[in-house]
This record gives sequence, C-alpha cells and structure tokens, in this order.
Amino acid sequence: MINSKAYLYCKNNKGKKTTPKYVKLQMRQWMRIAEGKDKKYVVSKGKLNQIELILKLLFMPKGLKAGSTLYDCTCGYQWLVYTAAICTVYRDNPNKRKYENVILEICRKNFKTFTIATLFIILFLTEPQFSKFYSVAPDGSLSREIREAIAEIIQSSPSIYNSPKGKRFKILRDYIQYKPSNIKYTPLNYSTSRLDGKLPSVFCADEVGALPVPYPIEAMRSGQLNILNKLGFIISTKYPTIDNPFESEVDYAKKVLDKTIKDESIFALLYEPDETISKEWMDNPLVIKQSNPVALEIKEIWEDLLKKRARAIAVESARENFLTKHCNIIYQGIGTETYIDVNKVRACRVNKIDWTGKVVYLGLDLSETNDNTSVSMVGVDEDNNILAESIAFIPANRIDDKSKYEKVDYRAFTRSKSEKVIACGGEIIDYPTVEAYIRGIEDKYGVIVQAIGYDRWNALATAQRLEAGDGGEKGYNTIEVKQHSSILHPPTKLLREYILEGKFKYEANPLYEINFQNAKCTYDTNRNLFVNKKKSNGKVDMVVSTIIAVYLLQQDVVFNDSSFTVQVL
Repeated sequence: MINSKAYLYCKNNKGKKTTPKYVKLQMRQWMRIAEGKDKKYVVSKGKLNQIELILKLLFMPKGLKAGSTLYDCTCGYQWLVYTAAICTVYRDNPNKRKYENVILEICRKNFKTFTIATLFIILFLTEPQFSKFYSVAPDGSLSREIREAIAEIIQSSPSIYNSPKGKRFKILRDYIQYKPSNIKYTPLNYSTSRLDGKLPSVFCADEVGALPVPYPIEAMRSGQLNILNKLGFIISTKYPTIDNPFESEVDYAKKVLDKTIKDESIFALLYEPDETISKEWMDNPLVIKQSNPVALEIKEIWEDLLKKRARAIAVESARENFLTKHCNIIYQGIGTETYIDVNKVRACRVNKIDWTGKVVYLGLDLSETNDNTSVSMVGVDEDNNILAESIAFIPANRIDDKSKYEKVDYRAFTRSKSEKVIACGGEIIDYPTVEAYIRGIEDKYGVIVQAIGYDRWNALATAQRLEAGDGGEKGYNTIEVKQHSSILHPPTKLLREYILEGKFKYEANPLYEINFQNAKCTYDTNRNLFVNKKKSNGKVDMVVSTIIAVYLLQQDVVFNDSSFTVQVL
C-alpha cells in the first residue's frame, strides 16, 4: 500500500507547512494502517484495485479537464478520502469498514461536492443490493447538487452508464437508481422533523455549517443502527457563526485526533489554517494553502484565490465571504457593527474559576416574561482580571419553539451538567426561581454579593423583593442601572478592552459565546458605545447583564484603583 496514491500524498505532505495541523495528525494515523503496523486494521489492496478500475471508467463531465478519466484528474486529498473511507477495513473481517463517519472541512473550489458524488458512484457499484443512499442539506436545491454531479459523471461515462441490455442507471429528478443491484439514491428536502424512518447505508450531509440544528444528521445516523457497513459524510466550509452543527462536528473530530476522546470510526480532514497563522491572511500565503489543497495542484485556482484575497484586502465588505468560504476562518466583519470578535472571547475561556472569598457584583437583564432572562456575576482576581459567570433562564414550555426560531439548541443546553441554562416556569419565566437562584449564589460559589444592578423596565419588582429580603431572607444592595448609552458606554468599553487584552476569564459556556457573537453595537450622537438589542442578530441578554455587572464593578473598584488602566471617554 505504500505505493498507493493516497499514501504517497500523505508521505509528500505530512511534514510540509502547507498541511494544517489536524490533517497531519489524520495522515499519520492512517499511514500507520497503510504500512501494515496496526494490529486491528488494514488497507485492502483488492478494494483499492476496484476503486482504481472504476475511476478509469469514469470521465470528467466539464471544466478544465473535461473528457479525461477521473483516475487522471483525481487530486491527492480525494485519493486519501476514497482510499480511507472505502478500503480501510478490519484485519479479521475484510468486509467490514473501519470508518463510519467522514468529516471533510474544505473551502470552495476544492471539489467537495464532486468528491462525494464520485464516492456515491463507487458505492453504487460496490455496495450490497437494495442499499439506500441519501443526501441532506440546508435546502432542497443544495441537496440536489450531489444528484446533479452524479448524473453528469454517469452520463459522461458510457461504459458505466450503458450495457448490452440497456442503461444501468435510471436517472430521475427525485432519485437515481442503479438497476443491477436495485440501489437507490435520494436527495432529501430539508426538514426539522420528517427525516426519521429512513434506513441509509450511506448518507451525505452537505453545507452543514448552514444547518440551523443538527437534527438532519442525527436522523440519518439513527437510521443506520442496523446497518453493518454504515457510512456518513459530513462536508462543509466555515460559516460566520460558532453555533452551527458543523462546528460541533469539527470540535469533536479535533478531540478525537488529539486523543482526548477515543473514537476509531472517525476520519477527518480539516483543511483550516493553523491558529498561529490565521491572523496573517493578508500577507501569508500559507493561510490559503492550508485551506485549499486543490490550489496546490491546479495553478488556475491558486491564481484566482490570490485575486480574491487582493479584493478582500481592498474592499472590507468582501472579507467575510473570502475568509469564511476561501480560508475557513470564522469572521464577522466590522461593517456589521459587531461588538467584539467571538474568537477573542473564546480565547478568554478557562477550565475553572475559584470564586471562593471573592467580592462580586450581579447584573440582571430581566426581559419580557416569555423571553430569556439572565443573571451575570463579575469580580476580580489577584491579577486584576475580570472574572465572569452568566446564567440564562428560559421558559420551560417554549424550549422547542425558541430553538427552532432562534436556531439555538436550547434543549441540549438545559441538559448540560454545567447548569448554565435553566428552564423554569411554563410559557413564561418563573421569577421566583430566578430570585431563589440569586439568593443561593453566595452559598453556591462562596462569594460575597456587594451589589445587584438592574434595569427598572422589567426588574423593578424583583429588585424590590431582593432588597427587602422577603420571607426573612437576607436583603441585598440593589442599584438601578439605566440602559442608556451615556450610562453603559464606560462598562461596555471596559469589557471589550479587557477581552481584547486577555484579562477577562469565564468558564465554558456555549450560550454565553453565542450571545457575544450576536451582539451588535452602535454609537449615539456623542460617540457613546452601547450594545443595541434591536440591531443584534439574536439574544444578547447574557452580554447585557454582564455589562450591567461590570458597571457596578467599575464604579466600586476600577475608578478607585489605579491598577486598572482603562480609558473612559
């Protein structure tokens, strides 16, 4: 196997700077199998010969190399995907494939849809009879992109398409059938509830970064429980959000490649630039090279990407598309009035914060009764870092509706052991639950609550009860913080500066990060900066409550401590 095209691709690229970190890790793991050093798995020479023969019978339907065989046109990473996905098998059972989930993160113009279409054709010719193939995508037209590519390749390959008895394939608008084995491929229209009941031997989820929820993927995987040789392909470019199903798949694959999670069924090629160079996209060609393996083999694509980079440098409105779709970098343009880059926020995440003995300040953003409510706590540590904890409360009976409308998986958040999202009440928020949580903060974290900030609009009654200490409970110092630009500008600016300087710390909290991602800011006529709820892309209550808490911290600590060096305009 060391002479196979897939192995040679790995051998020639595993040590190069043009190969991103996680692709190198996957290459090394697979090469060990190809070299025969793994006791459990091996690469089947017979299956590889079968793939090579099929690719010699398939022809490129269009493009620069139209009319050439796919064997001659296949790029290095494609050989690796084909060989790893189909030919890597158990030593003691050569008919059982090792990999069940193939994750491909790769930029546009790298033939990802064409690659999956070719794989489907190979599987048409090699899978058991009556197998079912499906594709899912954010909408029906995207799902049918694979169907179009399959049809074009088949119709351009007469020795595959035709036989002495007639055409081997039935190509219809709604499905493609390989008649000799009665294998059927169906592109599915997107749905959030109607994909159950399928029995896919093979499925492909395309443009997963644009899926609002992971349901289509999970529905396909659930249908494969009784399949011996199940296979699923997850493919996408980056999208300018962190809360999409593809990021979850990528994060999981990285943990597998880092060996923090053991899952031998995952094969992942993650063509995204290493974190150490991702900020150098304007002048470091490695950013493009690590994200676009095909550009290293096809000159025309490389030259086109350089033109697109030049435009993105000159025209700010073109940057988001270039960085997300051609560099696999999550980016939110300044032109969208983003409060802060969510990647800067995520860089401040820590494993654990010791709150014991800290003096803290709470901020409340009690929105409408049927909407999200948030309680945030901030304090400082010995190094003058701002520490933060933010909890969201949502109506228990509106979880599914909110998940669908806001495209946020609240159900998963409420089930998390971290308890950062709490469902309470029914159709509306149960304020006594929120108040009980606040009263329990000192015991839970071992802190001293110095003051509680609130906005009069929705929190006045709650603030009065907390201050009075109803029912014999402790009374708290509550302070009204008006949500006005002149009041919130200093803490909004302070919080952003501390995040940018890496002096902001919080524990893992995905919904908190989503709130930061959603937050958009505007300036008033006096150039006061504030987070604008109406212009934000989604819920920002956790950010707003944090800013309210930071306001109290700033008044009590920052303005009276020379070690805090922040400009307040």
